[in-house]
Amino acid sequence: MSVKINSDNGYINIDEQVVATLSGMAAIECYGIVGMAAKSATEGFFELARKEQLTKGVKVTLKENSVIIDLFVIVQYGVRISTVAENIIAKVKYNIEKYTGLAVKSVNVHVQGVRVQ
Repeated sequence: MSVKINSDNGYINIDEQVVATLSGMAAIECYGIVGMAAKSATEGFFELARKEQLTKGVKVTLKENSVIIDLFVIVQYGVRISTVAENIIAKVKYNIEKYTGLAVKSVNVHVQGVRVQ
């Protein structure tokens, strides 16, 4: 699915994969994040996704000119989860609005695990 933005000179089509990639890249840069969580379909548990698979932990819902983003993350042990989640929300919202021009309705962070080193 994609969102179509009309302008004076034509239109712009933005695919949800683009939004998912931008969201995953923004989230992974935040302090306290180990990586994105990808659900294993065979066993039903979450595992750490590789850097090439950032979109596996992102669910994007596009509606007209707004977007809802769900991020499934794994955090580092010893960090304050609420602070890390607030940082992720702020950074993802800023990047999506800056690079696509879409209004971000909400960014939902789902912590799927804690990695102990």
